Order: sequence, then structure tokens, then C-alpha cells
Amino acid sequence: MNKIPTEFRDVTALVKANIYFDGKVVSHSILMADGSRKTLGIIFPGKFHFNTGQAERMAITAGTCHVKLDGHTGVAVFGSGQSFDVPAQSGFDIEVASGVCEYICTFLG
Repeated sequence: MNKIPTEFRDVTALVKANIYFDGKVVSHSILMADGSRKTLGIIFPGKFHFNTGQAERMAITAGTCHVKLDGHTGVAVFGSGQSFDVPAQSGFDIEVASGVCEYICTFLG
């Protein structure tokens, strides 16, 4: 597993927030020097479904979540320092039972 970063340098942060599910999931996009994009976000308690256009890696930086990838029957638990990959043109259910879950979403390929 790759080490999850605690900061990013030399990036452009977009001010406009990405707000989903009545404010229960909020992220901000950052543009890396190489042109790639990531989002830094927070998920409040609840259960949510996200669809993906391109493949992505969700790295959990704080808190805990339960994740079920589309097409899979099992639910996995991820906590701080762990990550999971979601294929392109797919989706996933994510549930935060209590507290908040913070993440970095990296768009792959």
C-alpha cells in the first residue's frame, strides 16, 4: 500500500466546493503540477452512492467507512491510512456510521 500524503505542495486549489447529498459530502478539487486532479473531502454520517466516470482511488485520511463496490456482495471497512480502488464506469456505496470520514480521491488513468 502506498503511503497516504498529509500535504500537497505546488498545487492549485479550486475555491468552488463540490457539495453532495445536502451537504453531507463536501470536497474541493486540487490540480497537481503534472495536470492531474484530486479531491479532498469529508463525509458526514449517512449512506451514499457514487458513480464513477474514470477509475479512482479513495484514500481514507481520518475516520472509518464501510464500502461496497458495485457488482460485489461484500462490504469492507476502511480506516485512516487505508485506500480502495473503484473501476471506471462503476460506482460504490459508502457509509459513515458516526463521526466524520476524511478522504483524498485520486483520479486514475
